[in-house]
Amino acid sequence: MTDNLQHIPSTIPPITLIDKMKETYEALYSTFERLIVINDEERAIIREIFKPMQLKKGGYFSEMGKLNTRVGFLVEGLVYYYVLKGEDESITDFTKEGEFVSEYHTFIKKEKATQSIKAIEDCTFLVMDYPAIQRLYTEIKEGNKFGRMVLEHRFGIVVNQLLSLYMHSPEERYLFFLNSYPELVQRIPQYLIAAFIGVKPQSLSRIRKRLVKPR
Repeated sequence: MTDNLQHIPSTIPPITLIDKMKETYEALYSTFERLIVINDEERAIIREIFKPMQLKKGGYFSEMGKLNTRVGFLVEGLVYYYVLKGEDESITDFTKEGEFVSEYHTFIKKEKATQSIKAIEDCTFLVMDYPAIQRLYTEIKEGNKFGRMVLEHRFGIVVNQLLSLYMHSPEERYLFFLNSYPELVQRIPQYLIAAFIGVKPQSLSRIRKRLVKPR
């Protein structure tokens, strides 16, 4: 009896690769459907043009000075955008799962990236290259509308970041960070938050202490 019990299969089947991929694409379809209407045929086209890509923590989605060849939908993980000031990283933005990742102006113009995009965590993307995005615009009925809305959202983020960079003190920029990324505070290392604010990690510690002191 004991030997027989050892060979009884589990009643809970493991998640297969097919199941995992289905979940991955469903996240992308949901993002499309929040902005435009898509039918089953268009879902199939989206699946064709977006290809899965894995990126380990510390890996680059794109690198400053290298040709920018892709745009990606981040299914799982977290990345940051930065430029170099001398040898120091100056961070311009963070992007989490459920959002699109790219430096769009150099991607569309087929130019070299002006900033780098690096993984803070292991990441799963669905990516497309330049020919694929042209298919998106021509074969999806509202593809142009979708692309415009994504770009407008991204442009708004960039403008807000620039205004914060030039108008806010380090303490105000830290508060801007907390308001912009409340769900990411525990996921982003302190030295990266400091680089985003534009101070050294020691200065960030002093800012945080000042903010928790009773006024």
